[in-house]
Amino acid sequence: MIWEQLAGNLTQGLVLGSVYGVATMGLSLIFGVLRVVNVGHGSFMMVGAFVALIMFASWGLVPVLAIVVALALGMALGYAVFYAVMRRLIRAPELASLLATFALGIILQEVVRVLFGAEWRGYTWDIGSIDLGITVMPVTKILALVGSTLTAAFLYVWFSKTKAGTAVRAVVEDSEGAKVCGINVTRTYALSFAIGIGITVMSGVMLALFTSVGINPYMGGPFTLKAFVIAVLGGLTSPYGAFFAGLIFGLIENGSYVLLALIPDVEPFALTRFVTFVMLLVILLFKPTGLLGAK
Repeated sequence: MIWEQLAGNLTQGLVLGSVYGVATMGLSLIFGVLRVVNVGHGSFMMVGAFVALIMFASWGLVPVLAIVVALALGMALGYAVFYAVMRRLIRAPELASLLATFALGIILQEVVRVLFGAEWRGYTWDIGSIDLGITVMPVTKILALVGSTLTAAFLYVWFSKTKAGTAVRAVVEDSEGAKVCGINVTRTYALSFAIGIGITVMSGVMLALFTSVGINPYMGGPFTLKAFVIAVLGGLTSPYGAFFAGLIFGLIENGSYVLLALIPDVEPFALTRFVTFVMLLVILLFKPTGLLGAK
């Protein structure tokens, strides 16, 4: 019975981990290209969750359609933030960009609070479930898994096969050399930042598909913390490492619920975060650069 429950939780964790992974890809992409740590990461995810809520609750559109809208909105927001703020901070001390992204996160939270209020809200979009034997998986969660996997695959192809993706890789390798070769470095920075924010906002929609109740303007904090753990685990500058690290994080987070519940007088949900951080430290002892990080 315990092993069946553990297998079910691990399956659910794998699906949730795919959402964590694609959300962290945006964080890793921005840091890998611009060397900017986006501490307002969770607030951008929150924006995506509210996009899904508005489209479903107010307009009557299925939340899946919000994925495209959130990506477009996120990229537009990313371009605006880059040219208004981040472009001036590329060569600035790291503390400046940290404070700037922290301030952006606070601004997003307060704007959403003014527009929608601070109370928790959500919606129910039930389109059936699939019995996998070890667990019952709602179709909405499967859609979140498919969306996350397709996003990761598309980003891989874009980096590997397109001219714009090659330009980004060249700028990461040597920005001065890329400039000599005719690459517009500022434009490449802007594109990378916009894609990173776009993916982050879009991941908020998929998170809402996974757990469609309980969002509010201040929901981003825990997801920012998880994203940083996943990013370090995956290699910090590697978007692909972030995706696979997200899968591992989801497995550890959900799997530990069952095992911790076996310990008397222990609240499993309260200790889950502790377990994930311990596992992070253990893995980094053997692979300090993360799963796919460069030396």
